[in-house]
Amino acid sequence: MSAPDKIIKVAVTGPESTGKSLLAQQLADHYQTVWVPEFARVYLLQLGRPYDYGDILSIAKGQKQSEKAMLPLANNLLFADTELLVTKIWCDVKFGKCHPWIREQVRHQDYDLYLLTDIDLPWEYDPLREDKDTRKFLFDRYQKELQSLGVNYQIVSGTGPDRLKNAVTYIERELNEHR
Repeated sequence: MSAPDKIIKVAVTGPESTGKSLLAQQLADHYQTVWVPEFARVYLLQLGRPYDYGDILSIAKGQKQSEKAMLPLANNLLFADTELLVTKIWCDVKFGKCHPWIREQVRHQDYDLYLLTDIDLPWEYDPLREDKDTRKFLFDRYQKELQSLGVNYQIVSGTGPDRLKNAVTYIERELNEHR
């Protein structure tokens, strides 16, 4: 089995409380590689005030920088817990607009595969989460955006070990295409 010619980048994306962080970490462990944690979480916890429109651009740039820093540490695969589509949708929904830099970056992301996490997990409270009652609306929005971007994506459903198993199945397909 030969290694891929490049690092295969997988974005774990989707609405809040759909297991993105856990799945990204589990996948990195499974494939013995690194993952890029969600930059927004750290940023917001350290902010010390309610976030505003300008903070979303800072978060987007921080996410990109975090990914760039982790890429050299990856072992054939890099998993990103969220990416700029999350930031774009968050900004659009919260503020009714999104910074042009974020929109432009979303169009030029270079992930080989997007894993869209399904809303089949129960909502879990977190003080940073805001959209408990709009998960279906947001999931549909993510799917529509991914389709309009024309990117390679799969919906990851299932609970417990089945969710990881389903994600691994999609990643194995992607790996086989790069061999």
